[in-house]
Amino acid sequence: MSQSPRILFYGTPDFAVPSLDALLKEGFHLIGVVTAPDREAGRGLSLSPSAIKKYASENDLSVFQPERLRSGEFQKVLKDLRPDLQVVVAFRMLPEEVWRKPPLGTFNLHASLLPQYRGAAPINWAIMNGETETGVTTFFINNQIDTGALLLQERLPIHPDENAGALHDRLMRLGAGLVVRTVRGIMAGTLHPIAQDTEGSSLAKLKTAPKLTKEDLRLDWDNETCSVYNRIRGLTPFPGIHAEFSMKDGSVLPVKIGSARIAEAPFQTSVSPGHMVTDHKHFLKIATRNGFIDILTLQPASKKMMKVSEFLNGSGSQIA
Repeated sequence: MSQSPRILFYGTPDFAVPSLDALLKEGFHLIGVVTAPDREAGRGLSLSPSAIKKYASENDLSVFQPERLRSGEFQKVLKDLRPDLQVVVAFRMLPEEVWRKPPLGTFNLHASLLPQYRGAAPINWAIMNGETETGVTTFFINNQIDTGALLLQERLPIHPDENAGALHDRLMRLGAGLVVRTVRGIMAGTLHPIAQDTEGSSLAKLKTAPKLTKEDLRLDWDNETCSVYNRIRGLTPFPGIHAEFSMKDGSVLPVKIGSARIAEAPFQTSVSPGHMVTDHKHFLKIATRNGFIDILTLQPASKKMMKVSEFLNGSGSQIA
């Protein structure tokens, strides 16, 4: 196919913006952008547009925000737009009557090396599980989440001290290039989709990336030090990892941990998991099953993120 296909792009958060930007700068024929409806945000609960809507509006792209993708109204939009190809990056699941529409198909960008880490939170779970490598994958969408035929993949090492935010940004940029390569390959007819193995013994070896729950966001200090550290990295800065500190008055102070590192053993070594060792001025180390985590920044309830020294010189002086 020598002429650029009519491309309809689906996406919502920041992760999708570089992909849309790359397609636009490469001169592909973008006929519109589909994104989530504006949502209430902030203290005033005013309606806030998605990152993709902001970018599309700034670049004079038509924006569509259907509440229901199966609605007759949106089906008419698709009929009128006549997309040849649909590109999906960080969007909700598409019904069959949507993804089957374009003659060249509908492909998705996923932030893992499929079939590993299918699901909503692949970046978080890869770090939480201590992986040293991840990547991005493009694949044709089908009726099951993240199981369609593979198109292209690109690998990326995970740095030992990297958190989910930093990895998100690197995968976001890597994914934009892969989206462009995928569109070019579809246009040239040079891609050969490979079916994922969705049954048999290999399924037992697959790691998944389900949506994070409140329980996932709480630290259990009674684990190996590396496991605790990986969980902190994997949930930072979003959605955040939470812990509780015991105070001298018997109360419990909820905190969100911003950053930490594996610590050398302090002067106290025979303590139970969760026990805090601190000089109440400069450092705060928390015992795990086999070591210590050194807290660097944290956010007490109803306060801003702060250095541990700031915390210790304030309310932190009251920790047990």
